[in-house]
Amino acid sequence: MLKELRGAFTALVTPMKENGEVDYGAWRRLVSFQIEQGIDGLVPLGTTGETPTLDDEEEERLIKTALEENAGRVPVIIGTGSNSTRHMVMYTKRARDLGADAALVVTPYYNKPNDEGLIRHFEEAAAVGIPVIIYNIASRTGRNIPAPLMEKISRIPGIAGVKEASGDLTQMGDVIREVKFPLKAKGKDFAVLSGDDAFTLPLAALGGDGVISVISNLVPAKVAALSRAALSGNFDEARRLHYELLPLIKAAFIETNPVPIKTAMGWAGLPSGPVRLPLGKLDPKNEAPLMAAMKDLGF
Repeated sequence: MLKELRGAFTALVTPMKENGEVDYGAWRRLVSFQIEQGIDGLVPLGTTGETPTLDDEEEERLIKTALEENAGRVPVIIGTGSNSTRHMVMYTKRARDLGADAALVVTPYYNKPNDEGLIRHFEEAAAVGIPVIIYNIASRTGRNIPAPLMEKISRIPGIAGVKEASGDLTQMGDVIREVKFPLKAKGKDFAVLSGDDAFTLPLAALGGDGVISVISNLVPAKVAALSRAALSGNFDEARRLHYELLPLIKAAFIETNPVPIKTAMGWAGLPSGPVRLPLGKLDPKNEAPLMAAMKDLGF
């Protein structure tokens, strides 16, 4: 069982070759780069990894390769979500059987389940027998999980925490106050991780546990340093790093993720490559702010 979900975790891009194939050699290099730079954990096969465009064979090879290259050095959390509960269970079992430390399960998208459906969906995920992190991102799924419903889901044995990407700091605070703190008082851990880079510092100040980051694909050491400073209560240093990284955070989401971050990684000579359709190349008008943000960070 995963003992602790705390710190900075990278939502990894999936490196591609120019012909559109997955670049597994670059994938190995990216995993090693992240660990060598001091990141606390890895999250393959999330939104940033363009999972909707990957087939099952590609996903399985990416998981196996990441776990092999990682060799137990940091936790590896595999995205296993689907808007089909049957498919989600299948993907979660695959992650468990291949040796992942936890599964990241997104709120079912497009079909917008009611409260009962959501609870049963996460019950099925947790029954697989691997720690499950809920991924709450209404901007992509069309369905938010407010704090009262999160509290009900958190009672399910095996639910380990949430990646909160609601974009609502008040809701994040409610989840910490109404879910995390009461569970902690009963001796159960429930991690609250930011799904937005801009909220790493404020969420930690509210009592959160870290971030699942996009920009750490490019600057893992800086994101890890920000997270550690904030979680240790060194808010002067955390604030300095927050403002240092803020232009990159803004530029990384100037278009749909992961288009800007993969572009920036390519400019920096890091493993990335193009995105797959239906995503397209970065609009040329958005190149200048992204370049400026990178220049400010020494690229």
